[in-house]
Amino acid sequence: MKQLTIFKSLVKDSFDVITKGSKKYHLWMAFLTFIMLIGMYCYSIQIKHGLAVTGMTDRVSWGLYISNFTFLVGVAAAAVILVMPTYVLKDIDFKQAVLIGEGLAVAALIMCLAFVIADMGGPSVLWHMIPGIGVFNFPNSMLTWDVIVLNGYLFLNITIPFYILFRHYQGKESKASVYVPGALLSVFWAVGIHLVTAFLYQGLQARPFWNNALLGPRFLASAFAAGPALIILVLAVIRTYSDFKIEDKTIKKIALVVTIAAQINIIMLVSELFKEFYAPTHHSESAYYLFFGLDGKTALLPWIWTSISMNVLATVLLSFHRFRNNFKILYFSCFILFIAIWIEKGFGLIVPGFIPGPYGKIAEYTPTGIEIGVTFGIWALGAFIFTIIARTAINIELGKLRYKK
Repeated sequence: MKQLTIFKSLVKDSFDVITKGSKKYHLWMAFLTFIMLIGMYCYSIQIKHGLAVTGMTDRVSWGLYISNFTFLVGVAAAAVILVMPTYVLKDIDFKQAVLIGEGLAVAALIMCLAFVIADMGGPSVLWHMIPGIGVFNFPNSMLTWDVIVLNGYLFLNITIPFYILFRHYQGKESKASVYVPGALLSVFWAVGIHLVTAFLYQGLQARPFWNNALLGPRFLASAFAAGPALIILVLAVIRTYSDFKIEDKTIKKIALVVTIAAQINIIMLVSELFKEFYAPTHHSESAYYLFFGLDGKTALLPWIWTSISMNVLATVLLSFHRFRNNFKILYFSCFILFIAIWIEKGFGLIVPGFIPGPYGKIAEYTPTGIEIGVTFGIWALGAFIFTIIARTAINIELGKLRYKK
């Protein structure tokens, strides 16, 4: 009963914290709310008229929604980069950033689920994925495994930070015996969510573009590059606009992780390009369409070559110690690397898998304004949720938010 009283007090105090702030904070939250309202309006049109209002067709049935879903799974998995050193290896430098990273994972996972709902057409069809009611098809369906691992990882990333913050809110230290087992499980679970997502594509025999043994490892490499890159940018904003102290050495350690992951990602890209173009077969047509175009169809060319250029530039800049330790260059490199991998794991991965179709027909895909509106709305939702989580967590960690008996 006492814990329930404390929880109610935490909710009340958190509400006070997230509804008060500077003018910049209120403008930021108002902007996100406005974008979410636009997204809701676009989604209402989609619910009314169906997926026909999107650019997806029976030829290209996965587009902007699944592209963002795939990318955000990697962003969510990147929290393990901070969890492992902090909770298991007791690295004090990562301790400042770990709760921020886990908050980012929660926001990313909620966005993942929102993009899946949007791609399914609406929430009314979700009952198909409920065990015992819908056609769950466990354990044969990789989609079922994906639902399980994503929700399991979301549960771990909510409960572990909540326990730690709840103890700190009471002025008590968290017990390692309680949260370390969950932290260890989340490390393996983070790898699992990305591998299962990769297996979801690899298991589709009719799509040779995805039948690549490197798909799973490359998913992980790109995730551990883009996710920590976003964490660095978020930490830069937090230490600029709040009293929460983020040491330079914390950001430099995360930057080293980004650098190594980005280098591995480039190596795997070169390996894939060699496989596709050194001894091409008819299964290489999707890659040819993506990188060079087919039959005059070149919609993805500007996207993929922009992505590769930004990816290479960011990796080169990060690889030099002098540039990586210059925070202005570091933030720029992380930003363009994040955008590059978003393109690569979105349009560069999902759409070419459908082009050309099984009968050789090339039907290009272009997202509509409705899709773009819904997408921006979901990203704004994620940013809104993360802002609330981060603001509450920071105030608890700074000691400004404490339970008053």
